[in-house]
Formats: sequence, C-alpha cells, structure tokens
Amino acid sequence: MKLKEDINPLLLQVFRSVVWVYSTITFIPWYFFSGASTTLEWACRIKARSVSGHPAGPYRAINSQEKLATWLHPGVDTLDKMFEHAARKFPQRDCLGTREVLSEEDELQPNGKVFKKVILGNYNWLTYEDVYQIAKCFGSGLAALGQKPKCNIALFCETRAEWIVVSQACFMYNFRLVTLYSTLGFTAIAHGLNETEVTHIITSNDLLQNRLKDILCSVPRLQYIIVVDSKPANCPELPRGIMVYSMDAVKEMGSKPDNSEQPESSDIAVIMYTSGSTGIPKGVMISHGNIIAGITGMAERIPNLNETDTYIGYLPLAHVLELSAELVCVAHGCRIGYSSPQTLADQSTKIKKGSKGDTSVLKPTLMATVPEIMDRIYKNVMTKVEEMSKFQKTLFVLAYNYKMEQVSKGYNTPLCDRLVFKRVRALLGGNIRVLLSGGAPLSTATQRFMNICLCCPVGQGYGLTETCGAGTISEVWDYSTGRVGAPLICSEFTLKDWEEGGYYSTDKPKPRGEILIGGPNVTMGYYKSEAKNSEDFFVDENGQRWFCTGDIGEFDPDGCLKIIDRKKDLVKLQAGEYVSLGKVETVLKNCPLVDNICAYASSDQSYVISFVVPNHKQLMAMVKQMQVNGTLEEICNNPQVEKEVLRIITEVAFSAKLERFEIPKKIRLSAEPWTPETGLVTDAFKLKRKELKTHYQEDIERMYGLK
Repeated sequence: MKLKEDINPLLLQVFRSVVWVYSTITFIPWYFFSGASTTLEWACRIKARSVSGHPAGPYRAINSQEKLATWLHPGVDTLDKMFEHAARKFPQRDCLGTREVLSEEDELQPNGKVFKKVILGNYNWLTYEDVYQIAKCFGSGLAALGQKPKCNIALFCETRAEWIVVSQACFMYNFRLVTLYSTLGFTAIAHGLNETEVTHIITSNDLLQNRLKDILCSVPRLQYIIVVDSKPANCPELPRGIMVYSMDAVKEMGSKPDNSEQPESSDIAVIMYTSGSTGIPKGVMISHGNIIAGITGMAERIPNLNETDTYIGYLPLAHVLELSAELVCVAHGCRIGYSSPQTLADQSTKIKKGSKGDTSVLKPTLMATVPEIMDRIYKNVMTKVEEMSKFQKTLFVLAYNYKMEQVSKGYNTPLCDRLVFKRVRALLGGNIRVLLSGGAPLSTATQRFMNICLCCPVGQGYGLTETCGAGTISEVWDYSTGRVGAPLICSEFTLKDWEEGGYYSTDKPKPRGEILIGGPNVTMGYYKSEAKNSEDFFVDENGQRWFCTGDIGEFDPDGCLKIIDRKKDLVKLQAGEYVSLGKVETVLKNCPLVDNICAYASSDQSYVISFVVPNHKQLMAMVKQMQVNGTLEEICNNPQVEKEVLRIITEVAFSAKLERFEIPKKIRLSAEPWTPETGLVTDAFKLKRKELKTHYQEDIERMYGLK
C-alpha cells in the first residue's frame, strides 16, 4: 500500500526524473556486485511441491522430498545432548545476558497514575560453560529435594535467564517440565498444577507473592517452592508443610556429582499449557525428539545463523514460539539477551526518559515478535510521520513509495536506507538482520511497512504448540506479503476438503482445505485428554503422526502456504452468508484508529458487530476536531464518537473490498486496552473470543436489540 504523496505534481515529476537517472546509472554495477540476480532466482524458484502429485498433497520442501529432517547433528536427539554439544563447542562464548538495574523510581503521570520507571546498566553475561555447570548443579539439587526422573515439575516464571537454566537442568535429569504462562488466571494455574500432580514448582518472588500465594491451598500435592531470585520473599501465609528455597540454596545441595538419568528421544521434555483462546488451557506433551525436529526445521530457514548472532528474548518462554527460537539460538552458539515489552525500546513504558532501552544497548541481530507488537511499532512510526514538518514528511513518503516499488521487484535501496530509514531501524537497535513474526496473522500493510522501514526481511511463520511451533517460515529473500512460506524440512502438509466452508483441494486456481501437519515435530498429544487426542491427532499407515489444525489454507504454485480462514472463526449469518471473523479483524486492524478489534456475529442475526480498542492518539486528534471533550471513558461511550469511528472503519473495509455483509454495522469502543493481564487476550495477544463475549455480553444484547 503506497503512502499518499501530497506534493506539487511538477515537483513530483522532477523528483521521479532524478530518481530515474540515479537508478539507471547505479543499477548495472549494483545488480552484479550485490548478487541481486541470485536473490531473484531464489525468490522465484519452486520452494515445495506435492510428493504425491495430487493437489491435496502432502507438500514437502524441495530439499526434503525424500525424507523429513529429525535432527541438527547426528546422534544429538535429546535437548540435554544438544546443550552439551553447544557447551563443548562454544564454552567461553556469551550465552545468557541480563541487564543490571541501576535505579528504580515512581513517576507521577499527568492523569494522576504512578508508573514505575527504571534506569538499567549494561548486560552481564553467563558463558555456555557457566550455564552448563549451573544447570547441572541445580538439577542435582532438585534430585536431592526428592524430584524423580520422568515425574512432572512446574516452571511458573517470567522470561529471564533463569528460565533457560532451569529448563536445561530438567532436560539433563529427565524431569518433565510443566510450563505455565505467568498471566494465566488463578483457576487455570491451579488446574495445570493439579492435573500434572506436581510436588515441586520453580517461580519468582513476584509471581509467588502476586499469583501463586492465593491458590496454594488449592494445590494439595505441592511440597516445595524454589524461587529463582537470590533471596526468597517472606511468605508467612504459606500453607503448613510447604518449604521455600532459593535457587542458590538448591544449587548448593547439588554441588556434589551424581548420576542423572539420561532421557531418550521419545521421553516427554515439556508439558506446555497453552494460553488457550477458548476454554481452560490444555497441556501439550512434547518429547525431546519433537523439539529437536522442530528447531532443526526452523534453523534451516535462517541463513548464516552462527555464534556471532545476538537474539533478544522478551516474549513469554512458556509460549512455543519463544522457547523454540531460543533453543535454535542455543544450538548455534548465539548469545541471548533478555528484555521485556516494558523495557524493549527507549520509548518503552518502564524506561526512564533519557535512558536506553534494551534494544539500544544489546543491538540484536535476530528477533521474534507477534503481530500485536509489530502493529504498535507501525502505528507509532506513522504517528511520528504525521507530526513531521512538511518537507520531512514529503521526503519520507517519497522514499517509502520508491523503496516499495524496488522491494516488490526484489531490489534494495541502500541510499534510502542510510538517509531516511536509519532512525526507524534504530528503534530495534539498528542491527536486526532477520525479524520473524508468529503467533497470529500479520497484516499485509504492517509486514510491508516493516520490510521497508526496518531494512531487513520480515518473515511470517506458521506453527502451533501441537507442532512444536514448527510448520512453515517464509524465506528471507521472499518479499511477498500475506503468505507464511513453504513447509519446513521437518514437516509435511496435506489439505483436507471442508465441505461446510466450501473449501476443496480441487479448487482452481489454487488448492484449498483444512491444514493437516505431519512430521517428527508433531507432538504426543494432550495430557490426560484421550477424547481430544483422537479428535485432533492421528497416525497414518506409514506410522507418520499428524495434527488437524482447524486452519484453512491454500498453496501457491511455488509451494508457499497462505492462511485464508479458520473453521472456528467462520460464522453463518441468518441469511446464509459465511463470515470469517479473523479476516474482518485483519483488514480493519489496518485502520489507524484501531489498536485492536474483535469481530462478533451470531448465527441468528443478519449482521456483524465489533468491539474496538481505539488508538489513543488518533482518537484524541479526531475528537478534538469534533470538539468533543471528556475523559477517555466518556469519549468512548459518546454515541457521536462511536458513529464517526464506525464511519472511518467502514471506509477502510470498503477500500479493502470486504463484502457488505462482512462489514460491522455497530461497534463498541473500549477505553481499556486488552492485555494478557485482563484475561481477554492470550500471552501471544490472540483474542480469547469466549472471554470477550462474556465481557461484552450486555453490549452484544444492546447492539443486536435484544434489550
């Protein structure tokens, strides 16, 4: 999508003439010296094909047509062997880094709220050898505390270096690691701990005080709490019989050498409780072999991945996307510096004005993210562009549109990158060479904007907890948008006809259907849920394990996959039209006024409605023009404002060619953002439709005229 060029037509023509002359003079030497011809060949080549010749598949990557990949290194088939291999190969290289907290202070905001601000120092690093030895001692200490091999142990902690240390200790000693999101509700946390019958849990002081303490009476089997902070907080209210230890104290217990039980590839490594967009969370049983296969497939899509790379970790490690990304980095000797969404950039909410965010200090080369964070960066940059002087704004728009034309042809624009986009690239440290988005669909507008302004490939990946996060990843030289790439070398894909939705593998010009994923990365199923396992998983006649995703996809002629629908998101309206709620949301998120949106439709009604979290700056600018005053809550409840927002959203929907029946007829504005803490979105910022429906039930009845 080009930006609007608000410039005198004569000056615009002069600019284009200058650009044409520059491009003509520099094209030939650039073309040959940059290797552009090779890049274009790779971008246009066939990336996957059906091994059966049938349009339904199964589809495999071109370089895994004969056999799917299962490991990175021969014989390294478990996670303890993988880390031992890395520690032997890169013993003195930096592995895990944590920033030093120099000071903390409370800062009063203009609205009367108090925000905690921090000033952070440099990163302190543990080497690969350090991490290996600490993990070994800690695992031995857990064994001394009574933890048994092949028994479950819970890790309920924020993303930090200790998370990886603890996980490696559990992998070494064959303890089954139960992971829980730090933002899960009390009922969901208790459910996970009780279902897995854990006696030991590893957590942080903050989570112990604010989340765990209130449910300990509901977890009768729990005996030991190990706190990863240097000193456990005082908890006089703990139920009798529960012992609290610091991580250091447990390491001391394990300082003497002992014999650990080596896991096998088929042993369970992790029971990962999904944040769950519907219902209570399910525990996905993931074997050592599953994870090894998954990270093998992912690593193949990142060119030149090696020990010189730096990864920034800030997404929840209890999510398969972040865990897999960090294990890929560990396997290749990269260093991982830890961050959080509140300290990521100089402008982040917890960073004191004038001090540096984590990306500015760490300068990462690799980063995984989710569309919600990408959308925020996109809207923040565009807001700043609107605030520029006319000359600066014109220069940015012209450079953006010029680069978009060049990128669509597979070319680079080094001069524009250096002169115009350098400041935007600096938002993430200035050194990012690969940015991977996963967890949810990324809008075309945001993906193209990031490709252009961050001056690096922005790829989409597709995978699920049930497939170890592995499935597809787009290649770095593929600058197309809206696609998630070809199958990884560890996976194969089949399209299953879905009659109700009208999707068939025989559809022309592209085969369509429900996506089934097969391969060694497909997990062992759900913990204690045989009925759900038989519904979602199956084993074919060749012994291959498959997972039925519920997502609808189509394959392009070059073997790349596009996600076009989801069975659970498809609603049939009263008049018989099918509406894809996810499709509506993806389109309307491109509206500058929209920070987040949830489309809703009922089968006994004739139109779609939506709940909208507006972009604060855009909303305030709009109501100022409308001469409407009041608090944010009052503005969001103002029918006049609601009507104007709906008008703007409708314009965006029409320009994106949504059908009339897909366009929301009524909306409800929300003054409060949806965060994992509110329970309305998952940790990966996927909408929890059931919780949103309950939260807005009165508004649903009002908008449908039921009350």
